[in-house]
Amino acid sequence: MTWSAVLPAVLGTRGQSSPHVLTLAPFYPSEGNPASGCFIAEPVRSLQNCGVKASVFVAQPFYRSAELGIAEFPADRVRFFSLPRGLGLPSAGKLLFYSLREKLSALHARHPVDLIHAHSALPCGHAAWLLGKELRIPFVVTVHGLDASSRRQVGGAAGWLCEGISRQIYSAAQRVICVSKKVERAVLQVEARTRTQVIYNGVDCEQFTPAASLSGSPILLAVGNLIPTKGHKVLLQAFARLRREFPGVRCQIIGEGPEETRLKSLAEKWEISDSVEWLGRRNRSQVARALRNCTVFVLPSEYEGLGCVYLEAMASGKPVVACRGQGIDEVIRHGLNGWLVDPNDEIALAEILLGVFADPERQHEIEIHARRTILNGFTLQQQADQLAEVYRECLL
Repeated sequence: MTWSAVLPAVLGTRGQSSPHVLTLAPFYPSEGNPASGCFIAEPVRSLQNCGVKASVFVAQPFYRSAELGIAEFPADRVRFFSLPRGLGLPSAGKLLFYSLREKLSALHARHPVDLIHAHSALPCGHAAWLLGKELRIPFVVTVHGLDASSRRQVGGAAGWLCEGISRQIYSAAQRVICVSKKVERAVLQVEARTRTQVIYNGVDCEQFTPAASLSGSPILLAVGNLIPTKGHKVLLQAFARLRREFPGVRCQIIGEGPEETRLKSLAEKWEISDSVEWLGRRNRSQVARALRNCTVFVLPSEYEGLGCVYLEAMASGKPVVACRGQGIDEVIRHGLNGWLVDPNDEIALAEILLGVFADPERQHEIEIHARRTILNGFTLQQQADQLAEVYRECLL
């Protein structure tokens, strides 16, 4: 018998047959950006199959444009005052707490909340800690990557202050859920006594599926914000080498960001701009379609707590090339279900890509193992089952 079958009977601790969990998120799918925070929203929806009643509050600082939610992922959006950039992060959690306390008290009076699940220590984890103390509700925090240590996000004295607050949050949380062992190590460096648990992100394997067949030119696909750490420059360098051997190959890049102009200039300099398609922002269904239609997925990012898009590419039955030392190297087995290269090594990346295109039979074997890896341990429902079990343990 699975936990999803017994949870409704054992989880409720406040007179309910099933637990009521409030998810507190810094971003969530919206009309303007339906892909934002899907790695938070999709597991919340899957938790319903485990007998978990879910409410969602989305924290929106006043300096960002107000966002409208979408019916597929209902949530209550809460505006709060905060200074922009890292300067405001140390106080953002407390200010969010003040904006949430009345709203949560009203919700708690109508439908008692058993547990708060915050995403990232700051500001949501900080607000959850303060709310939990006031209403005597336990809380857990999920850490996704760079948010494990605020000093990676915020410099100077503000960064040290943020880390001190994070240390208190980690100590107070019933559990700190980490999306990879890499993230867990970063959390434990901040506070060694943290009660951590690794739960990898899951994939909607009905949306991200292999194509029945491919036609047309081979496509190398990358999906990610156009920022330096994502490795698009390295990708373009490797692609330039690849195209000399396989002139028909194309490169598609989904994403937008401050590096776009520079990257386009580099593509022109290396005489590959006629084979590179800049697709900008795409919604979930468009990303899923692009993954089905590509030949290889490549994102040589030099920092990833895990990287959901790698898992989605594997679920789509694609060979994936990622970097060693990132959370995804806990999933990819080099040469079995994907490939790993060192960050910033365009020569090694080009050699792997040349090998992929030169050996279709080997490529097909990787595709089969990639999809099997996801089905055997990284589906949305498997993630939801593990989250529900953590909730159960925290409420006993």
